[in-house]
Amino acid sequence: MAHILAISNQKGGVGKTTTAVNLAACLASSGHDTLLVDMDPQGNATSAVGVNSRGLTTSLYRTLIGLDTPDPIALHDRMPNLWILPSNMDLAAAELEFFDLENRERRLRSVLRSLDREFEYIILDSPPSLSLLSINTLTAADRVIVPVQAEFLALEGLSHVTATINRIRQSLNPDLQLLGIVVTMFDGRTRLAQEVIQHLGAIFGPKVFKTRLVRSVRLSEAPSHGLPIIQYEPKSAGAIAYTQFSQEVIHACEEASAWART
Repeated sequence: MAHILAISNQKGGVGKTTTAVNLAACLASSGHDTLLVDMDPQGNATSAVGVNSRGLTTSLYRTLIGLDTPDPIALHDRMPNLWILPSNMDLAAAELEFFDLENRERRLRSVLRSLDREFEYIILDSPPSLSLLSINTLTAADRVIVPVQAEFLALEGLSHVTATINRIRQSLNPDLQLLGIVVTMFDGRTRLAQEVIQHLGAIFGPKVFKTRLVRSVRLSEAPSHGLPIIQYEPKSAGAIAYTQFSQEVIHACEEASAWART
């Protein structure tokens, strides 16, 4: 069965979509069949891998409300081993339509259960606010990766994230676990960034991934070309960082699975 990982933080602007897209691409490039699920109505993860959200014949919205069966789009012409369940602005309507549906918090979980034997990793890009879509994301996931920008204001949102994870665990998904916290938009030249790293380590210890996802112009440019950084600029600092991060994630998932079996 697949490792289902939610990339989640209720604070916007911390690099959730960038993390989801590039982690999924790096896992796929390592030979793992990987599904990227775009749970944000803005559809940024969809466009970041070169899929036109306006031209979709089916979408995650139609799947979640039961109009279509899940039909991931293969991206093998550019990214072997990578698929996506794409989204567009129609997904915003799901917030309203879910209220009339049975098991509305578990709609995504039900969709993924029909797919999880086809993939080794399923990466969920969640919306920035606490909504029914983000609740669906956390209810469907096995584990959560929390991206945190290297600034103190971003640290304030961590208490909300951990509280949300605990509430979901108590009420909807008792198996949900925090896989780790990853520092994004990192600039090691600043004292502030180093202080944030120390602060995170003091609170979360080994749950903080060692890889720092660096701030990079190339990383910002890649989505406009519909490519992950490892394809847009494979020798860039961003590509190297995401490749290292993906290996950490693989190791952490293997350790978590081994611990769960004992």
